[in-house]
Amino acid sequence: QLRLVESGGGLVQPGGSLRLSCAASGFTLDYYTIGWFRQAPGKEREGVSCISSSGGSTHVADPVKGRFTISRDNAKNTVYLQMDSLKPEDTAVYYCAADRTTVQAMCVNLRRPEYWGQGTQVTVSS
Repeated sequence: QLRLVESGGGLVQPGGSLRLSCAASGFTLDYYTIGWFRQAPGKEREGVSCISSSGGSTHVADPVKGRFTISRDNAKNTVYLQMDSLKPEDTAVYYCAADRTTVQAMCVNLRRPEYWGQGTQVTVSS
């Protein structure tokens, strides 16, 4: 069974940091582009950042550019999202997703990925 499992969410004060992890089971992430998406209450799901299978290509959405960094460790079958300088507007459920596609397709053209995790809550509040 193919599964993606996110972890690392929680409550953090404005200006703080969190690192989200997306671990795969049942398949190897080596051949998949991975994306992080988020959905805040009452809002549509939006793309945050994507990384190609090799890690050589990434995309970061404008609202988080300069604050969030995506990376991957294929040996650990895990993708990370380092989130720094967090703001209250970053509060959302964060999802990772995987598909055999390009960063352009997933993060710019917003082609819906095939596999999704269950999400992890990130709350930025004082």
